[in-house]
Amino acid sequence: MTPPAFDYQEAFSRNLGWVTPREQAVLRDRRVAIAGMGGVGGSHLLTLTRLGVGAFSIADFDDFELANFNRQAGATYSTLGRSKVGVLADMAADINPELSLRRFPDGVGEADLEAFLADCDLYIDGLDFFAMAIRRAMFAACRRLGIPAVTAAPLGMGTAVLCFLPGGMSFEDYFRLDGADETEQLLRFLVGLAPAGLHRAYLVDPRSIDLARHRGPSTSMGCELAAGAAASQALKLLLNRGPVLAAPRGIQYDAYRNRARHTWRPGGNRHPLQQLTLALARRQMQRLAATAPAPGASPRPEGRLERVLDLARWAPSGDNTQPWSFERIDDNRFIIQGHDTRAHCVYDLNGHASQLAVGTLLATARIAASGEGCRLDTEFEPDSRAEAPRLRVRLTPDETVQPDPLRHFITHRAVQRRPLSTRPLTAREKAALEAAVGPDYRLVWQEGWRARQRMAGLLSLNGKLRLTLPEAYPTHSSIIEWHARYSDDRIPEQAVGVDYLTARLMQWVLGSWSRVSFMNRYLAGTLMPRLQLDILPALLCGAHFLLVARRPPADYRGYIGGGEAVQRLWLTASRLGLQLQPEYTPLVFDEYVRTQTPFTDHAPSQARARQVSERLRQLFGQPESDGAVFLGRIGAGQPPRSRSTRRALADLMPGN
Repeated sequence: MTPPAFDYQEAFSRNLGWVTPREQAVLRDRRVAIAGMGGVGGSHLLTLTRLGVGAFSIADFDDFELANFNRQAGATYSTLGRSKVGVLADMAADINPELSLRRFPDGVGEADLEAFLADCDLYIDGLDFFAMAIRRAMFAACRRLGIPAVTAAPLGMGTAVLCFLPGGMSFEDYFRLDGADETEQLLRFLVGLAPAGLHRAYLVDPRSIDLARHRGPSTSMGCELAAGAAASQALKLLLNRGPVLAAPRGIQYDAYRNRARHTWRPGGNRHPLQQLTLALARRQMQRLAATAPAPGASPRPEGRLERVLDLARWAPSGDNTQPWSFERIDDNRFIIQGHDTRAHCVYDLNGHASQLAVGTLLATARIAASGEGCRLDTEFEPDSRAEAPRLRVRLTPDETVQPDPLRHFITHRAVQRRPLSTRPLTAREKAALEAAVGPDYRLVWQEGWRARQRMAGLLSLNGKLRLTLPEAYPTHSSIIEWHARYSDDRIPEQAVGVDYLTARLMQWVLGSWSRVSFMNRYLAGTLMPRLQLDILPALLCGAHFLLVARRPPADYRGYIGGGEAVQRLWLTASRLGLQLQPEYTPLVFDEYVRTQTPFTDHAPSQARARQVSERLRQLFGQPESDGAVFLGRIGAGQPPRSRSTRRALADLMPGN
């Protein structure tokens, strides 16, 4: 079917009412310059094209790539590698075939600014945030040529708008960039754009802002809101209709926080409030630069086997010990070499905790392999033994294997040690969790206020045992990485689950066993840690659960199988948006008591272990406790803002 001839009046007739027919004709006659066809620039062009603006000058030297997909209007799979100017020009011309388009596919430099701005009635800034040199030159040229200029920055899930009008405050006078180095210029630009700072309240990871590497977070919502805000200012400027707030006045609107602010900073960044904000921003950047990078920044390995192992290494393990290494045989085969920590960790009775961890690793590798269209075939090596399990693994392409949706949550699964919502789990959530563990395991629930109270009593007693047991001190004194948000081989302090003052006290006390003994004997040293680590989390959650094997594990192979069930349970919880925390140590002390295995000469600890075992069995019953594999709490809540990461894959593959 042949499309009808293009009719400008009909195409933009629905604008009428908000604009008059005469004003629509004026817009048709106006030219807008937009430098940058990426995050906001492309949306600016398309929004103004739909408004009926008839002519544009557009510039960008870049091509589309995958990293643009989250926000850029022209970024699609079919446009990968294509010129941004070419793609957006085609999109705009598809809306209005009569457009007058001047294209600058090599970008715009200081030498051709006047050619780019020739005959333009308005300039809208779509340049990359970090392109400060050309941005300064562009705004200076607009001022010299008497062209109004608008910048609408996408910030979080909102936008901040500043207008610079002929005869008003200049871009340079407002931002005061002259003489500053690049990092300082970027800070001044960011702070000056949005003095109200509405977006800062929900930035979950400040490390995502990396001024040195020219990287920062973005959203499509911010870009589209920026385009709407800029186009609204453009309409008023092009039609000479209504007041426009010009620098040093601005507007910030944030859809996430449901807030809007008019800002006024006489003197721009010279204003005392701006000076204070800049000082705080500099300090934050210095702190971020001095700490480890955020997790998940490493490039994806090229080989299939390496991609599987790169995901598998994110499996959970007690205290982030990662009791495994990998031996690469060829492109499809590798060996998992496990080990345990029974020689120095009282919680790794007979290596069972480490064997569970090897099982979580195996489950993670199996899920990762499904994303490569492979099944995972495994067998124990002849020299495999309990203290050093050794598995030969093969990746086998299989057309019947469907990608497991749990693979998307492997790197996001984490321990949440802080209080959760007391909302009961829904029937749907429980059914999904119970299905996740498979037919050889079942979940026993402790739900409701009274059950959580009983669990709080058990965990409080267990906490006192852990904190007063001499044999536990070497583990406690070494597993925390103090003052850290992330740790690749321990638990970072901010993920422990205590407040700052308690953390400082813990750090000092754990400096020696004599301090621990003194605090426990004379100053109720276990009270605050137990309250924050055991009692409150036990009371504030959706439920506690016990993972029970229908046939109790007979050897290390059984515990590895149990670990596979644990990981599928945990990843399913993550997929459901639930948070989970292991409560494993009561099972350890119960096994010490049940098997009459000596673990200490400290008589009070022996007595408390017996009490822990008795309470556990009172809560869950004798058969369930005998078949117990894992214990934990679960509930709705926000994911942790701090977490353990993992050692690099290269470190886990010695000799490869």
